[in-house]
Amino acid sequence: MIESYIRDVPDFPKPGIVFKDITPLLQDPAGLALSIDELSKLIDPSEYDLICGIESRGFIFGTALARQLGKGFIPIRKPGKLPWKTESESYELEYGQDTIEIHIDAVREKKRILIVDDLLATGGTMEAAIKLVRKIGGIPVAAAVVIELGFLAGRERLGDVPTHSLLVYS
Repeated sequence: MIESYIRDVPDFPKPGIVFKDITPLLQDPAGLALSIDELSKLIDPSEYDLICGIESRGFIFGTALARQLGKGFIPIRKPGKLPWKTESESYELEYGQDTIEIHIDAVREKKRILIVDDLLATGGTMEAAIKLVRKIGGIPVAAAVVIELGFLAGRERLGDVPTHSLLVYS
């Protein structure tokens, strides 16, 4: 059970927040294997061609999933981290604004993309990733996350992109 590997950290990063820490999941070989196996079952692999992972923890799950399923992996990163020409998308955070980037040639026209991250909270980062994939000609077919904070209603921001979660906190 994935939930047994998640640690609650009260008052992080600020008072009143209960942070869902995936570190114990990553540190345990059985927990990590279980999370990748379960992610691989959320969406039929024949429905997508490539996997995008969002910096930084989306890289952990996305690359492992891509390796397990024989798919390619595309990183979505913070500004200035990718060495080639990029497309960018800015989005609002609870406390400001942030931006993510993708290589302009990361997706050939009409490739179907699964977008992976560790957590879906308010949905801003995932929404921006979906927009990025579309900007460069990809088709976002689904989003997959390990943890969803359902009480923040982030999936509502993702429009027509189905969202799949291993663990939902209501």
